[in-house]
Amino acid sequence: MKASVLVLALLMAGAVQAAEPAYDLVIRNGTVYDGSGEAGHVADVAVKGDRIAAIGPKLPGRGKAEIDAKGKAVAPGFINMLSHVEDSLFADGRALSDLAQGVTLEVLGEDSMGPLTPEMRSLMAKRQGDIKYDVSWTTLGQYLDHVRARGISPNLASFVGAGTVRTNLLGEADMQPSPEQLDRMRALVRQAMEEGALGVTDALIYSPNTYARTPELTALAKVSAQCGGMYIAHIRSEGDRFIEAIDETIDIAEASGGPAEIFHFKQAGRDNWGKLDAAIARIEAARAKGTRITADMYTYTAGATGLDAAMPSWVQNGGLEKWIERLKDPAIRPRVLAEMRNAHPADWENLYAGAGPEGTLLLSFKNSKLKPLSGKTLAQIAADRHQSPEDTAIDLVIEDGSRVGVAYFLMSEDNIRREVALPWMSFGSDEEGAAPEGHFLLQKHHPRAYGNFVRLLGHYVRDTHDVALPEAIRRLTSFPAETLSLSDRGRLKQGYMADIVVFDPATIADHATYDQPDQLATGVEQVIVNGGFAIKDGKATGAATGRIVHGRAWTGAPGGGCKASASDWTWSR
Repeated sequence: MKASVLVLALLMAGAVQAAEPAYDLVIRNGTVYDGSGEAGHVADVAVKGDRIAAIGPKLPGRGKAEIDAKGKAVAPGFINMLSHVEDSLFADGRALSDLAQGVTLEVLGEDSMGPLTPEMRSLMAKRQGDIKYDVSWTTLGQYLDHVRARGISPNLASFVGAGTVRTNLLGEADMQPSPEQLDRMRALVRQAMEEGALGVTDALIYSPNTYARTPELTALAKVSAQCGGMYIAHIRSEGDRFIEAIDETIDIAEASGGPAEIFHFKQAGRDNWGKLDAAIARIEAARAKGTRITADMYTYTAGATGLDAAMPSWVQNGGLEKWIERLKDPAIRPRVLAEMRNAHPADWENLYAGAGPEGTLLLSFKNSKLKPLSGKTLAQIAADRHQSPEDTAIDLVIEDGSRVGVAYFLMSEDNIRREVALPWMSFGSDEEGAAPEGHFLLQKHHPRAYGNFVRLLGHYVRDTHDVALPEAIRRLTSFPAETLSLSDRGRLKQGYMADIVVFDPATIADHATYDQPDQLATGVEQVIVNGGFAIKDGKATGAATGRIVHGRAWTGAPGGGCKASASDWTWSR
Protein backbone atom coordinates (compact mmCIF):
# COMPACT_ATOMS: atom_id res chain seq x y z
CA MET A 1 0.00 0.00 0.00
CA LYS A 2 2.74 2.41 0.99
CA ALA A 3 4.65 1.61 -2.21
CA SER A 4 1.62 2.35 -4.42
CA VAL A 5 1.05 5.70 -2.68
CA LEU A 6 4.69 6.58 -3.26
CA VAL A 7 4.43 5.72 -6.95
CA LEU A 8 1.24 7.79 -7.27
CA ALA A 9 2.92 10.74 -5.57
CA LEU A 10 5.88 10.52 -7.90
CA LEU A 11 3.61 10.40 -10.93
CA MET A 12 1.68 13.42 -9.73
CA ALA A 13 4.90 15.35 -9.11
CA GLY A 14 6.06 14.51 -12.59
CA ALA A 15 2.80 15.74 -14.08
CA VAL A 16 3.05 19.01 -12.20
CA GLN A 17 6.64 19.41 -13.31
CA ALA A 18 5.68 18.68 -16.93
CA ALA A 19 2.96 21.32 -16.73
CA GLU A 20 5.39 24.05 -15.66
CA PRO A 21 5.95 26.59 -18.46
CA ALA A 22 9.16 25.91 -20.33
CA TYR A 23 9.56 29.58 -21.33
CA ASP A 24 8.70 33.04 -20.08
CA LEU A 25 7.29 34.07 -23.45
CA VAL A 26 6.45 32.36 -26.74
CA ILE A 27 5.55 34.34 -29.85
CA ARG A 28 3.72 31.91 -32.12
CA ASN A 29 2.82 31.70 -35.80
CA GLY A 30 4.51 34.93 -36.86
CA THR A 31 6.59 35.46 -39.98
CA VAL A 32 10.10 35.57 -38.55
CA TYR A 33 12.65 37.88 -40.16
CA ASP A 34 15.81 37.02 -38.27
CA GLY A 35 17.77 40.13 -39.29
CA SER A 36 20.03 38.35 -41.75
CA GLY A 37 18.26 39.72 -44.81
CA GLU A 38 16.85 36.31 -45.67
CA ALA A 39 13.17 35.88 -46.50
CA GLY A 40 10.78 35.47 -43.61
CA HIS A 41 9.40 32.11 -42.53
CA VAL A 42 6.59 31.13 -40.21
CA ALA A 43 7.96 30.02 -36.85
CA ASP A 44 7.69 30.43 -33.10
CA VAL A 45 10.14 32.42 -30.99
CA ALA A 46 10.64 31.43 -27.35
CA VAL A 47 12.18 33.64 -24.67
CA LYS A 48 13.55 32.58 -21.31
CA GLY A 49 14.82 35.32 -19.02
CA ASP A 50 16.48 37.98 -21.17
CA ARG A 51 17.57 35.65 -23.98
CA ILE A 52 16.07 33.97 -27.01
CA ALA A 53 15.78 30.32 -26.01
CA ALA A 54 14.51 28.68 -29.19
CA ILE A 55 13.19 29.42 -32.68
CA GLY A 56 11.34 26.93 -34.83
CA PRO A 57 8.00 25.85 -36.25
CA LYS A 58 5.45 24.72 -33.68
CA LEU A 59 7.82 24.74 -30.72
CA PRO A 60 6.83 22.24 -28.01
CA GLY A 61 6.32 23.50 -24.50
CA ARG A 62 4.45 26.61 -23.46
CA GLY A 63 5.28 30.04 -22.14
CA LYS A 64 4.09 31.94 -19.10
CA ALA A 65 2.89 34.43 -21.70
CA GLU A 66 2.02 33.59 -25.29
CA ILE A 67 1.32 35.84 -28.28
CA ASP A 68 -0.36 34.77 -31.49
CA ALA A 69 1.48 36.74 -34.19
CA LYS A 70 -0.20 35.12 -37.21
CA GLY A 71 0.03 37.45 -40.19
CA LYS A 72 2.52 39.69 -38.40
CA ALA A 73 6.26 40.21 -38.82
CA VAL A 74 8.54 39.21 -35.95
CA ALA A 75 11.92 40.93 -36.12
CA PRO A 76 14.87 41.90 -33.94
CA GLY A 77 14.50 45.26 -32.18
CA PHE A 78 15.50 48.25 -34.27
CA ILE A 79 18.68 50.26 -33.64
CA ASN A 80 18.63 54.05 -33.78
CA MET A 81 22.16 54.86 -34.95
CA LEU A 82 21.87 58.58 -34.17
CA SER A 83 19.66 59.35 -31.22
CA HIS A 84 19.38 62.51 -29.15
CA VAL A 85 17.55 61.17 -26.11
CA GLU A 86 20.28 62.53 -23.80
CA ASP A 87 17.97 65.15 -22.25
CA SER A 88 14.56 63.72 -23.09
CA LEU A 89 15.09 60.58 -21.00
CA PHE A 90 14.95 62.80 -17.93
CA ALA A 91 11.37 63.72 -18.84
CA ASP A 92 10.27 60.36 -20.25
CA GLY A 93 12.33 57.21 -19.82
CA ARG A 94 10.18 55.42 -22.38
CA ALA A 95 11.55 57.37 -25.37
CA LEU A 96 8.02 56.84 -26.61
CA SER A 97 8.28 58.31 -30.11
CA ASP A 98 11.02 55.77 -30.90
CA LEU A 99 9.67 52.90 -28.82
CA ALA A 100 6.36 53.05 -30.70
CA GLN A 101 8.35 52.46 -33.90
CA GLY A 102 10.12 49.36 -32.54
CA VAL A 103 13.41 50.97 -31.48
CA THR A 104 15.05 48.93 -28.71
CA LEU A 105 18.55 50.52 -28.76
CA GLU A 106 19.27 54.26 -28.71
CA VAL A 107 22.82 55.21 -29.72
CA LEU A 108 24.00 58.61 -28.42
CA GLY A 109 27.13 60.66 -28.59
CA GLU A 110 27.24 63.15 -31.48
CA ASP A 111 28.30 65.37 -28.59
CA SER A 112 28.50 63.24 -25.48
CA MET A 113 27.33 63.82 -21.91
CA GLY A 114 30.86 63.46 -20.55
CA PRO A 115 33.63 63.85 -19.61
CA LEU A 116 32.72 67.23 -18.10
CA THR A 117 34.67 69.89 -16.26
CA PRO A 118 32.93 71.95 -13.52
CA GLU A 119 32.52 74.79 -16.05
CA MET A 120 30.98 72.42 -18.61
CA ARG A 121 28.55 71.14 -15.99
CA SER A 122 27.56 74.70 -15.13
CA LEU A 123 27.01 75.65 -18.78
CA MET A 124 25.04 72.48 -19.45
CA ALA A 125 22.67 73.35 -16.62
CA LYS A 126 22.43 76.99 -17.72
CA ARG A 127 21.67 76.15 -21.37
CA GLN A 128 18.89 73.64 -20.68
CA GLY A 129 15.57 74.13 -22.44
CA ASP A 130 12.15 73.00 -21.27
CA ILE A 131 13.50 69.81 -19.67
CA LYS A 132 15.38 70.56 -16.44
CA TYR A 133 17.66 68.19 -14.56
CA ASP A 134 20.63 68.24 -12.20
CA VAL A 135 23.97 67.66 -13.90
CA SER A 136 25.24 65.41 -11.13
CA TRP A 137 27.85 63.43 -13.09
CA THR A 138 31.32 64.11 -14.49
CA THR A 139 32.23 61.15 -16.70
CA LEU A 140 30.32 59.52 -19.53
CA GLY A 141 30.14 56.27 -17.57
CA GLN A 142 28.55 58.09 -14.63
CA TYR A 143 25.93 59.62 -16.93
CA LEU A 144 25.01 56.22 -18.36
CA ASP A 145 24.73 54.70 -14.88
CA HIS A 146 22.67 57.68 -13.69
CA VAL A 147 20.14 57.44 -16.51
CA ARG A 148 19.89 53.67 -16.20
CA ALA A 149 19.17 53.97 -12.47
CA ARG A 150 16.26 56.32 -13.21
CA GLY A 151 14.63 53.64 -15.35
CA ILE A 152 14.55 53.47 -19.15
CA SER A 153 12.50 51.34 -21.53
CA PRO A 154 14.93 51.07 -24.48
CA ASN A 155 18.57 50.08 -24.26
CA LEU A 156 21.12 52.89 -24.34
CA ALA A 157 24.64 53.13 -25.74
CA SER A 158 26.93 56.07 -26.37
CA PHE A 159 29.97 57.29 -28.20
CA VAL A 160 32.33 59.81 -26.62
CA GLY A 161 32.30 63.14 -28.42
CA ALA A 162 35.60 64.46 -29.77
CA GLY A 163 34.05 67.91 -29.37
CA THR A 164 33.26 67.16 -25.73
CA VAL A 165 36.84 66.05 -25.12
CA ARG A 166 38.16 69.14 -26.94
CA THR A 167 35.96 71.43 -24.81
CA ASN A 168 37.13 69.65 -21.67
CA LEU A 169 40.75 70.66 -22.41
CA LEU A 170 40.46 73.77 -24.61
CA GLY A 171 37.08 75.28 -23.84
CA GLU A 172 34.96 76.50 -26.75
CA ALA A 173 37.60 78.70 -28.35
CA ASP A 174 39.12 78.45 -31.83
CA MET A 175 42.54 77.09 -30.90
CA GLN A 176 44.72 74.07 -31.51
CA PRO A 177 45.89 71.67 -28.79
CA SER A 178 49.50 71.49 -27.73
CA PRO A 179 51.12 68.03 -27.83
CA GLU A 180 50.53 67.72 -24.10
CA GLN A 181 46.86 68.71 -24.44
CA LEU A 182 46.37 66.25 -27.28
CA ASP A 183 47.85 63.50 -25.11
CA ARG A 184 45.35 64.42 -22.40
CA MET A 185 42.51 64.35 -24.94
CA ARG A 186 43.61 60.88 -26.00
CA ALA A 187 43.61 59.78 -22.36
CA LEU A 188 40.05 61.07 -21.92
CA VAL A 189 38.90 59.10 -24.97
CA ARG A 190 40.56 55.96 -23.59
CA GLN A 191 38.87 56.50 -20.22
CA ALA A 192 35.45 56.88 -21.87
CA MET A 193 36.03 53.76 -23.97
CA GLU A 194 36.85 51.75 -20.86
CA GLU A 195 33.66 53.14 -19.30
CA GLY A 196 31.74 51.59 -22.19
CA ALA A 197 31.75 54.05 -25.12
CA LEU A 198 31.34 52.50 -28.57
CA GLY A 199 33.84 54.84 -30.21
CA VAL A 200 34.56 58.49 -30.82
CA THR A 201 32.37 60.90 -32.76
CA ASP A 202 32.29 64.49 -33.94
CA ALA A 203 29.97 67.13 -35.43
CA LEU A 204 32.27 69.07 -37.68
CA ILE A 205 30.07 71.92 -38.91
CA TYR A 206 29.41 73.19 -35.38
CA SER A 207 31.59 75.30 -33.11
CA PRO A 208 33.80 74.38 -31.33
CA ASN A 209 34.01 71.00 -33.14
CA THR A 210 34.71 72.67 -36.47
CA TYR A 211 38.01 74.05 -35.14
CA ALA A 212 39.46 70.53 -34.95
CA ARG A 213 41.82 69.61 -37.78
CA THR A 214 42.22 66.18 -39.34
CA PRO A 215 45.38 65.13 -37.41
CA GLU A 216 43.59 65.79 -34.11
CA LEU A 217 40.61 63.68 -35.17
CA THR A 218 42.89 60.91 -36.42
CA ALA A 219 44.76 60.83 -33.12
CA LEU A 220 41.50 60.37 -31.19
CA ALA A 221 40.16 57.83 -33.69
CA LYS A 222 43.33 55.75 -33.25
CA VAL A 223 42.66 55.50 -29.52
CA SER A 224 39.06 54.50 -30.22
CA ALA A 225 40.24 51.79 -32.61
CA GLN A 226 42.73 50.46 -30.04
CA CYS A 227 39.72 50.16 -27.73
CA GLY A 228 37.64 48.21 -30.23
CA GLY A 229 35.57 51.23 -31.26
CA MET A 230 34.79 53.19 -34.40
CA TYR A 231 34.92 56.79 -35.60
CA ILE A 232 31.53 58.27 -36.56
CA ALA A 233 30.93 61.85 -37.62
CA HIS A 234 28.65 64.57 -38.81
CA ILE A 235 31.16 65.26 -41.55
CA ARG A 236 32.76 68.64 -42.20
CA SER A 237 30.46 69.39 -45.13
CA GLU A 238 27.25 67.92 -46.46
CA GLY A 239 27.07 70.56 -49.18
CA ASP A 240 29.70 72.40 -51.19
CA ARG A 241 32.63 70.31 -49.89
CA PHE A 242 30.68 67.07 -49.51
CA ILE A 243 33.09 64.87 -51.49
CA GLU A 244 36.13 66.35 -49.73
CA ALA A 245 34.48 65.66 -46.35
CA ILE A 246 33.88 62.03 -47.32
CA ASP A 247 37.53 61.76 -48.32
CA GLU A 248 38.57 63.11 -44.91
CA THR A 249 36.42 60.50 -43.17
CA ILE A 250 37.87 57.69 -45.27
CA ASP A 251 41.39 58.95 -44.53
CA ILE A 252 40.67 58.92 -40.79
CA ALA A 253 39.33 55.36 -40.99
CA GLU A 254 42.38 54.15 -42.89
CA ALA A 255 44.82 55.91 -40.57
CA SER A 256 43.11 54.75 -37.38
CA GLY A 257 42.79 51.08 -38.32
CA GLY A 258 39.16 51.10 -37.18
CA PRO A 259 35.82 51.53 -38.94
CA ALA A 260 34.19 54.88 -39.71
CA GLU A 261 30.62 55.96 -40.35
CA ILE A 262 29.01 59.07 -41.80
CA PHE A 263 26.09 60.44 -39.79
CA HIS A 264 22.86 61.37 -41.64
CA PHE A 265 24.27 60.92 -45.12
CA LYS A 266 22.82 63.64 -47.36
CA GLN A 267 23.51 66.18 -50.10
CA ALA A 268 22.44 69.55 -48.68
CA GLY A 269 21.21 72.20 -51.09
CA ARG A 270 19.98 71.88 -54.66
CA ASP A 271 23.42 72.78 -56.01
CA ASN A 272 24.78 69.61 -54.37
CA TRP A 273 22.09 67.06 -55.23
CA GLY A 274 24.06 65.88 -58.23
CA LYS A 275 26.98 64.74 -56.05
CA LEU A 276 25.30 61.52 -54.94
CA ASP A 277 26.86 59.35 -57.67
CA ALA A 278 30.36 60.58 -56.84
CA ALA A 279 29.76 60.08 -53.11
CA ILE A 280 28.55 56.50 -53.56
CA ALA A 281 31.51 55.77 -55.83
CA ARG A 282 33.98 57.12 -53.22
CA ILE A 283 32.53 55.00 -50.44
CA GLU A 284 32.19 51.82 -52.47
CA ALA A 285 35.74 52.16 -53.80
CA ALA A 286 37.03 52.48 -50.25
CA ARG A 287 34.98 49.48 -49.13
CA ALA A 288 36.29 47.45 -52.04
CA LYS A 289 39.84 48.17 -50.83
CA GLY A 290 38.95 46.87 -47.37
CA THR A 291 38.23 50.16 -45.58
CA ARG A 292 35.34 49.72 -43.17
CA ILE A 293 33.16 52.73 -44.05
CA THR A 294 29.37 52.90 -43.63
CA ALA A 295 26.66 55.54 -43.26
CA ASP A 296 23.26 56.18 -41.73
CA MET A 297 20.39 58.47 -42.71
CA TYR A 298 16.94 59.75 -41.87
CA THR A 299 14.07 59.39 -44.33
CA TYR A 300 13.07 63.05 -44.80
CA THR A 301 14.00 65.95 -47.09
CA ALA A 302 14.48 68.43 -44.23
CA GLY A 303 17.22 68.38 -41.63
CA ALA A 304 16.84 69.85 -38.17
CA THR A 305 19.47 71.75 -36.25
CA GLY A 306 19.86 75.36 -35.11
CA LEU A 307 20.47 78.87 -36.38
CA ASP A 308 24.14 78.32 -35.56
CA ALA A 309 24.20 76.52 -38.93
CA ALA A 310 23.14 79.81 -40.53
CA MET A 311 26.07 81.85 -39.22
CA PRO A 312 29.87 81.71 -39.63
CA SER A 313 31.96 79.83 -37.11
CA TRP A 314 34.16 82.83 -36.26
CA VAL A 315 31.22 84.68 -34.69
CA GLN A 316 30.57 81.64 -32.45
CA ASN A 317 34.17 81.40 -31.22
CA GLY A 318 34.09 80.91 -27.45
CA GLY A 319 30.61 79.45 -27.13
CA LEU A 320 26.96 80.50 -27.03
CA GLU A 321 27.35 83.47 -24.72
CA LYS A 322 30.25 84.95 -26.71
CA TRP A 323 28.29 84.40 -29.91
CA ILE A 324 25.28 86.35 -28.62
CA GLU A 325 27.53 89.10 -27.30
CA ARG A 326 29.06 89.57 -30.76
CA LEU A 327 25.66 89.57 -32.47
CA LYS A 328 24.69 92.52 -30.29
CA ASP A 329 27.73 94.50 -31.46
CA PRO A 330 26.62 96.95 -34.21
CA ALA A 331 30.11 96.86 -35.69
CA ILE A 332 29.99 93.06 -36.14
CA ARG A 333 26.40 92.55 -37.24
CA PRO A 334 26.83 93.82 -40.86
CA ARG A 335 29.66 91.34 -41.42
CA VAL A 336 27.52 88.47 -40.14
CA LEU A 337 24.61 89.55 -42.35
CA ALA A 338 26.85 89.64 -45.40
CA GLU A 339 28.20 86.15 -44.73
CA MET A 340 24.72 84.72 -44.12
CA ARG A 341 23.74 85.94 -47.60
CA ASN A 342 26.71 84.20 -49.21
CA ALA A 343 25.34 80.95 -50.61
CA HIS A 344 28.78 79.36 -50.99
CA PRO A 345 31.17 80.54 -48.25
CA ALA A 346 34.68 79.14 -48.48
CA ASP A 347 35.26 78.25 -44.83
CA TRP A 348 31.94 77.25 -43.22
CA GLU A 349 28.74 75.34 -44.00
CA ASN A 350 25.79 77.71 -44.66
CA LEU A 351 22.69 75.52 -44.36
CA TYR A 352 20.44 78.56 -44.29
CA ALA A 353 21.54 79.63 -47.77
CA GLY A 354 20.67 76.21 -49.13
CA ALA A 355 17.16 76.29 -47.66
CA GLY A 356 16.32 79.99 -47.90
CA PRO A 357 13.97 81.82 -45.52
CA GLU A 358 10.91 80.01 -46.94
CA GLY A 359 12.63 76.68 -46.32
CA THR A 360 13.73 77.48 -42.77
CA LEU A 361 11.04 76.30 -40.33
CA LEU A 362 11.25 77.43 -36.69
CA LEU A 363 10.79 74.52 -34.27
CA SER A 364 11.85 75.29 -30.71
CA PHE A 365 12.58 78.18 -28.37
CA LYS A 366 13.51 78.57 -24.71
CA ASN A 367 11.83 81.97 -24.30
CA SER A 368 8.12 81.48 -23.57
CA LYS A 369 7.32 84.72 -25.44
CA LEU A 370 8.80 83.24 -28.63
CA LYS A 371 7.20 79.78 -28.42
CA PRO A 372 4.12 80.89 -30.45
CA LEU A 373 6.50 81.31 -33.40
CA SER A 374 7.13 77.54 -33.52
CA GLY A 375 5.80 76.15 -36.77
CA LYS A 376 6.32 79.36 -38.77
CA THR A 377 8.96 79.88 -41.43
CA LEU A 378 11.69 82.45 -41.06
CA ALA A 379 10.18 84.26 -44.07
CA GLN A 380 6.81 84.55 -42.29
CA ILE A 381 8.35 85.84 -39.05
CA ALA A 382 10.53 88.33 -40.95
CA ALA A 383 7.51 89.66 -42.82
CA ASP A 384 5.62 90.08 -39.56
CA ARG A 385 8.58 91.98 -38.09
CA HIS A 386 9.15 94.06 -41.22
CA GLN A 387 12.83 93.18 -41.42
CA SER A 388 15.12 90.97 -43.45
CA PRO A 389 15.16 87.20 -42.73
CA GLU A 390 18.85 87.43 -41.78
CA ASP A 391 18.22 90.24 -39.28
CA THR A 392 15.32 88.21 -37.91
CA ALA A 393 17.52 85.14 -37.42
CA ILE A 394 20.10 87.18 -35.51
CA ASP A 395 17.46 88.81 -33.32
CA LEU A 396 15.83 85.45 -32.52
CA VAL A 397 19.13 84.03 -31.26
CA ILE A 398 19.64 87.12 -29.09
CA GLU A 399 16.08 87.14 -27.75
CA ASP A 400 15.97 83.41 -27.04
CA GLY A 401 19.46 83.05 -25.59
CA SER A 402 19.88 79.81 -27.55
CA ARG A 403 20.81 78.46 -30.95
CA VAL A 404 17.03 78.19 -31.68
CA GLY A 405 15.79 74.91 -33.13
CA VAL A 406 14.98 74.97 -36.85
CA ALA A 407 14.36 72.65 -39.78
CA TYR A 408 16.07 73.33 -43.09
CA PHE A 409 14.49 71.91 -46.27
CA LEU A 410 17.61 70.89 -48.18
CA MET A 411 17.41 67.41 -49.68
CA SER A 412 16.09 65.65 -52.77
CA GLU A 413 13.40 62.97 -52.45
CA ASP A 414 14.86 61.18 -55.47
CA ASN A 415 18.21 60.93 -53.69
CA ILE A 416 16.57 59.64 -50.51
CA ARG A 417 14.91 56.87 -52.50
CA ARG A 418 18.29 55.82 -53.86
CA GLU A 419 19.99 56.04 -50.47
CA VAL A 420 17.52 53.81 -48.61
CA ALA A 421 18.46 51.01 -51.02
CA LEU A 422 22.22 51.20 -50.36
CA PRO A 423 23.43 48.01 -48.64
CA TRP A 424 25.82 49.93 -46.32
CA MET A 425 23.15 52.34 -45.05
CA SER A 426 21.53 52.16 -41.60
CA PHE A 427 19.11 54.63 -40.01
CA GLY A 428 19.10 57.25 -37.25
CA SER A 429 16.46 59.74 -36.20
CA ASP A 430 18.83 62.53 -35.09
CA GLU A 431 16.07 63.43 -32.62
CA GLU A 432 15.03 63.15 -29.00
CA GLY A 433 12.65 60.51 -27.68
CA ALA A 434 9.50 62.62 -27.53
CA ALA A 435 5.92 61.95 -26.47
CA PRO A 436 2.68 63.72 -27.46
CA GLU A 437 2.28 65.09 -23.94
CA GLY A 438 3.78 67.32 -21.26
CA HIS A 439 7.02 69.20 -21.84
CA PHE A 440 7.30 67.86 -25.37
CA LEU A 441 4.31 69.87 -26.58
CA LEU A 442 6.08 73.15 -25.75
CA GLN A 443 7.96 72.92 -29.05
CA LYS A 444 7.59 71.56 -32.54
CA HIS A 445 9.51 68.43 -33.43
CA HIS A 446 10.85 67.34 -36.74
CA PRO A 447 8.54 64.48 -37.81
CA ARG A 448 11.55 62.16 -37.94
CA ALA A 449 11.24 61.92 -34.13
CA TYR A 450 7.99 60.01 -34.57
CA GLY A 451 8.33 58.41 -37.98
CA ASN A 452 11.87 57.79 -39.19
CA PHE A 453 11.93 53.99 -38.88
CA VAL A 454 8.35 53.08 -39.71
CA ARG A 455 8.52 55.46 -42.69
CA LEU A 456 11.19 53.14 -44.07
CA LEU A 457 9.01 50.05 -43.53
CA GLY A 458 5.74 51.61 -44.60
CA HIS A 459 6.54 54.16 -47.29
CA TYR A 460 9.83 53.01 -48.83
CA VAL A 461 9.22 49.26 -48.48
CA ARG A 462 5.49 48.81 -48.92
CA ASP A 463 4.49 51.87 -50.96
CA THR A 464 7.39 52.75 -53.25
CA HIS A 465 9.20 49.36 -53.24
CA ASP A 466 12.63 50.99 -53.04
CA VAL A 467 13.88 48.26 -50.68
CA ALA A 468 12.58 44.78 -49.86
CA LEU A 469 11.26 44.10 -46.36
CA PRO A 470 13.90 41.50 -45.32
CA GLU A 471 16.70 43.84 -46.42
CA ALA A 472 15.15 46.85 -44.66
CA ILE A 473 14.93 44.82 -41.45
CA ARG A 474 18.57 43.75 -41.83
CA ARG A 475 19.64 47.37 -42.01
CA LEU A 476 17.57 48.28 -38.95
CA THR A 477 18.96 45.37 -36.92
CA SER A 478 21.92 43.09 -37.61
CA PHE A 479 23.76 45.50 -39.88
CA PRO A 480 24.03 48.35 -37.33
CA ALA A 481 24.73 45.81 -34.57
CA GLU A 482 27.66 44.43 -36.57
CA THR A 483 28.83 47.96 -37.43
CA LEU A 484 28.91 48.73 -33.69
CA SER A 485 30.65 45.39 -32.91
CA LEU A 486 27.77 44.19 -30.73
CA SER A 487 28.04 40.44 -30.38
CA ASP A 488 24.61 39.40 -29.11
CA ARG A 489 22.06 41.86 -30.45
CA GLY A 490 20.50 42.56 -33.83
CA ARG A 491 19.46 38.99 -34.68
CA LEU A 492 16.70 36.58 -33.78
CA LYS A 493 19.01 33.75 -32.86
CA GLN A 494 19.21 31.31 -29.98
CA GLY A 495 21.31 32.78 -27.18
CA TYR A 496 20.97 36.38 -28.37
CA MET A 497 19.37 39.08 -26.23
CA ALA A 498 15.60 39.08 -26.50
CA ASP A 499 15.02 42.45 -28.17
CA ILE A 500 12.03 41.73 -30.40
CA VAL A 501 9.46 43.69 -32.40
CA VAL A 502 6.12 42.40 -33.66
CA PHE A 503 4.52 44.59 -36.32
CA ASP A 504 2.00 44.47 -39.15
CA PRO A 505 3.76 45.04 -42.50
CA ALA A 506 0.41 45.84 -44.14
CA THR A 507 -0.47 48.72 -41.81
CA ILE A 508 2.74 50.04 -40.26
CA ALA A 509 2.82 53.77 -40.92
CA ASP A 510 4.11 57.16 -39.82
CA HIS A 511 1.64 59.97 -39.17
CA ALA A 512 3.86 62.85 -38.04
CA THR A 513 3.97 65.88 -40.35
CA TYR A 514 5.80 69.19 -40.17
CA ASP A 515 2.51 70.89 -39.26
CA GLN A 516 1.44 68.21 -36.76
CA PRO A 517 4.56 66.30 -35.76
CA ASP A 518 3.51 64.89 -32.37
CA GLN A 519 1.68 61.84 -33.67
CA LEU A 520 2.80 58.35 -32.76
CA ALA A 521 3.42 55.75 -35.44
CA THR A 522 1.04 52.81 -35.75
CA GLY A 523 1.44 49.16 -36.69
CA VAL A 524 3.92 48.09 -33.99
CA GLU A 525 2.05 45.78 -31.61
CA GLN A 526 4.71 44.33 -29.29
CA VAL A 527 8.16 45.56 -28.28
CA ILE A 528 10.20 43.27 -26.05
CA VAL A 529 13.44 44.63 -24.56
CA ASN A 530 15.75 42.19 -22.77
CA GLY A 531 12.83 39.77 -22.49
CA GLY A 532 10.39 42.26 -20.94
CA PHE A 533 7.43 44.04 -22.48
CA ALA A 534 8.13 47.69 -23.23
CA ILE A 535 5.05 47.80 -25.47
CA LYS A 536 2.32 45.20 -25.06
CA ASP A 537 -0.65 45.04 -27.40
CA GLY A 538 0.19 48.46 -28.76
CA LYS A 539 0.45 50.20 -25.36
CA ALA A 540 3.65 51.31 -23.64
CA THR A 541 4.03 49.55 -20.32
CA GLY A 542 6.43 52.07 -18.77
CA ALA A 543 8.56 49.17 -17.55
CA ALA A 544 12.27 49.83 -17.02
CA THR A 545 13.29 47.10 -19.45
CA GLY A 546 16.32 48.95 -20.87
CA ARG A 547 19.99 48.46 -20.05
CA ILE A 548 23.28 50.08 -20.94
CA VAL A 549 24.95 48.45 -23.93
CA HIS A 550 28.71 48.83 -23.54
CA GLY A 551 31.52 48.84 -26.05
CA ARG A 552 34.16 46.15 -26.21
CA ALA A 553 36.73 47.91 -24.01
CA TRP A 554 34.33 48.25 -21.07
CA THR A 555 36.24 47.17 -18.01
CA GLY A 556 33.08 45.97 -16.31
CA ALA A 557 33.17 42.82 -18.44
CA PRO A 558 35.78 40.04 -18.53
CA GLY A 559 38.52 40.79 -21.03
CA GLY A 560 37.68 44.49 -21.13
CA GLY A 561 40.21 47.23 -21.65
CA CYS A 562 42.00 48.77 -24.60
CA LYS A 563 44.61 46.90 -26.65
CA ALA A 564 47.98 47.79 -28.11
CA SER A 565 46.57 48.33 -31.60
CA ALA A 566 43.39 48.10 -33.66
CA SER A 567 44.63 44.85 -35.21
CA ASP A 568 44.14 43.11 -31.86
CA TRP A 569 40.37 43.24 -32.45
CA THR A 570 38.08 41.35 -34.81
CA TRP A 571 36.18 43.74 -37.05
CA SER A 572 33.03 43.43 -39.12
CA ARG A 573 32.56 45.11 -42.49
